[in-house]
Amino acid sequence: MKFAAIDIGSNAVRLLFCNVYEDKGQTLYKKAELIRVPIRLGEDSFLNKKISTKKADKLVAAMKAFKHLIDVYDAIDYRACATSAMRDAENGYDVVARVRKEAGIKIEIIDGKTEADIIFSNHIEEHLDKANNYLYIDIGGGSTEITLFSKNKVVVSQSFNIGTIRMLHEQIDKEYWNYFKNWVKEQTAGYKPLIAIGSGGNINKLFKMIGRKPNKPIPTLKIKNLYEVLESYTYEERMQVFGLNPDRADVIIPASKILLSVLKKAEIEKVLVPQIGLSDGIVHQLYEKHLEKKAVKV
Repeated sequence: MKFAAIDIGSNAVRLLFCNVYEDKGQTLYKKAELIRVPIRLGEDSFLNKKISTKKADKLVAAMKAFKHLIDVYDAIDYRACATSAMRDAENGYDVVARVRKEAGIKIEIIDGKTEADIIFSNHIEEHLDKANNYLYIDIGGGSTEITLFSKNKVVVSQSFNIGTIRMLHEQIDKEYWNYFKNWVKEQTAGYKPLIAIGSGGNINKLFKMIGRKPNKPIPTLKIKNLYEVLESYTYEERMQVFGLNPDRADVIIPASKILLSVLKKAEIEKVLVPQIGLSDGIVHQLYEKHLEKKAVKV
């Protein structure tokens, strides 16, 4: 079975194709293809409170292409979710209506809690040591979702309007930033030691740059050291020296700041990076929906 997930974020728009196999009582998820388009809706939404015609045109063009690919790939179902940038845009629902009319793609603008719930649908905790406490950190362009779980159960989950595009354009005031850090410190106080689980494009890129093997945690110190090296270079140098894409070379700095702030406040010394995110969670939910429909037919 092949499913398609569209993640319309503040920095980029992604289309994930994923094959789901049922084998000997186990469900296996195998990523088939990931297409990423850096439209940066957040630059419009966070600075001007609305999506410009130019950005909307790009989104419509991308969605038309995605619709063709979904048809060609014979995906049995798809879901498109828009996050922080579209939530904040005054004309977000107008843009969604235009996309549906011109591209044939239905987009859901989801709130922060729903976003956190979808990300958590990856059920990464099922594959971890139940004796440990974990802090799930997903950093996007417009928001950061944090979920604390212990003994395989969610203790608390919260979405914050703190993201790489917002930070890049100085859209986060000091009071809210302090509230965010204090929340992390207070909520994690009784759950030490903690291990972090990081997701999002920038955290995945840090993981690759550090060169860790799959399923091996990254020491917080290594992330801090890499951040200090990256920050010592200019935007242009980060592209040249590290081979970063233009839309990654700038946001990787604020992403590192957000991540390191959380790790410091929660007193976390290592981070697992399973390289999953919102689109993976969407696929999990689509598969569960497929099973429910199947059960009703029976």
